[in-house]
Order: sequence, then structure tokens, then C-alpha cells
Amino acid sequence: MTAYRSFHQAMRERFGCKVYKLALDGGMTCPNRDGTLGTRGCIFCSDVGSGDFAAPACGDIVWQIQQAKVRVEKKNKGGKYIAYFQSFTNTYAPLPYLESLFRQALKPEEIAALSIATRPDCLPQAVVDLLCRLNREKPVWVELGLQTIHPNSACYIRRGYDLSVYEDAVTRLKAADLEVITHVILGLPGESREDMVETVRYVGQMGGDGIKLQLLHVLEGTDLARDYQAGKVPILTLEEYITLLEDCLAVLPPDMVVHRLTGDGAKKNLLAPLWTADKKRVLNAIQSAFRRDGVRQGSRYEPRQTKEELT
Repeated sequence: MTAYRSFHQAMRERFGCKVYKLALDGGMTCPNRDGTLGTRGCIFCSDVGSGDFAAPACGDIVWQIQQAKVRVEKKNKGGKYIAYFQSFTNTYAPLPYLESLFRQALKPEEIAALSIATRPDCLPQAVVDLLCRLNREKPVWVELGLQTIHPNSACYIRRGYDLSVYEDAVTRLKAADLEVITHVILGLPGESREDMVETVRYVGQMGGDGIKLQLLHVLEGTDLARDYQAGKVPILTLEEYITLLEDCLAVLPPDMVVHRLTGDGAKKNLLAPLWTADKKRVLNAIQSAFRRDGVRQGSRYEPRQTKEELT
């Protein structure tokens, strides 16, 4: 039997209630877009930098938090929230700006933690030190976009840094007592099932705290879309993806928090896989397959699992 620790389960254990992420936009860009490393971003990245569901960008983070709360308030009455800086690279700015931005986000009482999506090559020690200081006030998580450990795939997606850069970032973040969550994309062209499982196993062995498993989405306007339309991007079926998920969960440490089992791109520009647009069907299928195959949440706190806890 495979056991995994879900995000919602871990949050209930930690905070005693439901916790939802509020996707925010810090107004930053990325070295893969501003000319430092490139101008077109990673091959799969849309023009909003993976922030399709973030609150409308503006300088007022308190306003963004309020707008984001409106979206989930019916699901999270009386719960807490995580301020999640999602779009682009959220440590890619001057230190004073970052400190002001993050302190604004941490200030509301209902914000239980701060989560910052960034690149491993955009974490100078001064930024790590800032996050360490903030972590003494409320929990701070750093989400690193690794995607794959395989050099050919990293080159194809234009990641722009070597695996050693990720390893150094994880080492320094953990030394600063910060929580590390790693993003992995499943379904990259040219990768076998064994390649993908190897990436997930490596992430588990690196000693981080959490992982996000994300199915590759093809979005209009990306360079990946061009390759897809040319027949160069095989797409996983729902059944193939569920089997792959089960293989990946089986190689993770039991205490690693699985923050995401899948994802859904914005329907307005989703090209493939189209089955992901029916989120309810996908979550039901995952839940049904997990029950059939003996995959369960594994920790001391095991409430009845809901569809929301599979996202």
C-alpha cells in the first residue's frame, strides 16, 4: 500500500483548520524574459508566468489579498490563508522592495504563512537571510521550479540553470530553516516513465519539505504550443497520468507533503490535454483509482478525503 501526505491534511495538522492559498502577483519578471538568460521564458510558460489564477496585479498587496479571498470565501469560512506569490520569479527584485512586499503580505491576521515561487538561480544570500528573518514571524516557504533532473529536458524547456544550482539553493534554504517545495512537471517530451519517477525520487532524497506534481499543459501563445501543433509533444491520457502519479508517490518519503497531484490550465488558452478542463471528472477519477489501488493519505490525522484535497 502506498501512503502519501496531502497538503490539506498537513495544513489541518499544523493550523487546526482549512488553509487556502491566495495567488498573488508581486509585479516581477524573470531572467528568462528580461534578456538576462532569454526573452521568451520557459517553453511552457504563458505570458502571465504561471499566474493564470492570481489576483489582478497591482502594487497594493492588501487589496490583492482581499480580492483573492473573495474567490474562495465560500469554501473557507473561518479558515486561514497562505499568501502565495505565484507569477514569474518572486525573488527577482531589489531587496528593499521584496521586504516591503512580503511584510505587507504577512501582516493580515488571517495569513498563516508566506509561500514564494522562484528560481534556484535567483536566491542571493541576502534574500535567503531576509526570508529567514521573516520566517521567525510566520512560516515562510520557498517554491522552486525544478521541473526535471534530466539535462536534455532542462535544455528543451529552456530552464536556464544546472542541477547543481538547485542543489545549492536547497542546501542554503534548509540551513536557514526555511521550508522548500519543489515543482516537477510530468509528461515532458522525450522523458520515459522511469525518467519522471527518477526526478521525483531525487526530489525526495534532497531533503525538501514538499513537492508539487504538475501535468504538462500546452497553452496557446507558448513555444510549446508550436511544437505540439507540429506533432512533437505526446500527451498523456488521464489513465496514463494516474498510473504515473501512483508510481511517483511510491518513491517519496512518507513525511513529504504533496502540495499538488495535478493542475488545470486556464480553459481559455488550453490546447492539451483537453481532458484536464473537466476538473471534477479528473479529481473523481484520481480518487477512485487511489481507492482501487490502495493509495491513501498516510499520517496520524486522516479525515475523510475530499476532492479539494487532491488538487
